[in-house]
Amino acid sequence: MNAVGTQTRDLSLEARNLQWLLGNFIEEVPGVRSVTVVSSDGLPLLSSRAVEAQGPDGPPGAGHPGEARMDLAAVVSGLASLTVGAARLMDGGRVRQTTVAMAEGTLFVMSISDGSLLGVHAVADCDMQVIAYHMALFVGRAGHVLTPALRGELRQAMDSTR
Repeated sequence: MNAVGTQTRDLSLEARNLQWLLGNFIEEVPGVRSVTVVSSDGLPLLSSRAVEAQGPDGPPGAGHPGEARMDLAAVVSGLASLTVGAARLMDGGRVRQTTVAMAEGTLFVMSISDGSLLGVHAVADCDMQVIAYHMALFVGRAGHVLTPALRGELRQAMDSTR
């Protein structure tokens, strides 16, 4: 298993590179708890393992190991759908990024060029500008390589880890 919780053998070089980028993101960016890449149809393609931080009711993600990744992917997909609908109603144009600031955390969602999404769950007192900057770097690096074939390979790899 690697830092993003999937097996690396039998994966293409492009898939391993994306896994490395995601693992590097969660390890290098301060305040990041977990990261996910979700396809345009709402399926998780890549997800980091959540950084365990003791909360007031015990550790997060105390259920099945894949639950936290699936929950974050579902929230990212739903939030993106909601904001796209709101932008359409308000003639606001394309949604580039959504940020939700909560008492105990922050959620960022950014579009990737192929319709996929990058979601980041961070601590409440994170430096939002640093996280947004690193998200933009990830999107720039990952966006052009997320081909239909690579998305299929990543979905299959995610399915094998559940």
